[in-house]
Amino acid sequence: MAGHAPLFDPILVVEPDPAWPDIYRREADRVVAVLGDEVIQIEHVGSTSVPGLPAKPIIDIDLQVHDSEAEQTYVPALEQAGYTHVLREPWWNGHRMLVSEDGQINPHVFPAGAPEPLRHLLFRDWLRAHPDDRELYGATKRALAASTVDDPDSYNLAKNDVIDEIYSRIFSVPPDAHPAWPLGGPEPS
Repeated sequence: MAGHAPLFDPILVVEPDPAWPDIYRREADRVVAVLGDEVIQIEHVGSTSVPGLPAKPIIDIDLQVHDSEAEQTYVPALEQAGYTHVLREPWWNGHRMLVSEDGQINPHVFPAGAPEPLRHLLFRDWLRAHPDDRELYGATKRALAASTVDDPDSYNLAKNDVIDEIYSRIFSVPPDAHPAWPLGGPEPS
């Protein structure tokens, strides 16, 4: 509707912040401290995990636990640490999502071995190693943030074409060319 503010805040894409890895490490350490052996793997993913990539200033964390359906084994502890459980998607790789009090940290919880965290690592590592695709993705994010001001919900869906294009390149090379592929095991970030 003309003259009305959008229902949601517009997407804000900012220049890369060299503090993002330190913010991730601080939060990852907190999560591991409260969950202990429940943590199977924890990784910094999303655009803030790629040096030189513009991003929404939100740190995405992929957290693999023994069983994401067993929420009693991790949700209460994360809530006591200041996170709010906001999303449950058991049909999508057992995904759960929490958000920090300030809205700047999003832990995404998956069961151990779920395929989506591997896809996130492959995408992250590809963008770290391929400046042309990093630039393409960054330019796409900036353009979409500007073009979706009146419909911020469409931002993520609108990125799918370029994400699919990049994934086609990622999956066109042999698995052993990817450091995150399970044959060699992911390197912690």
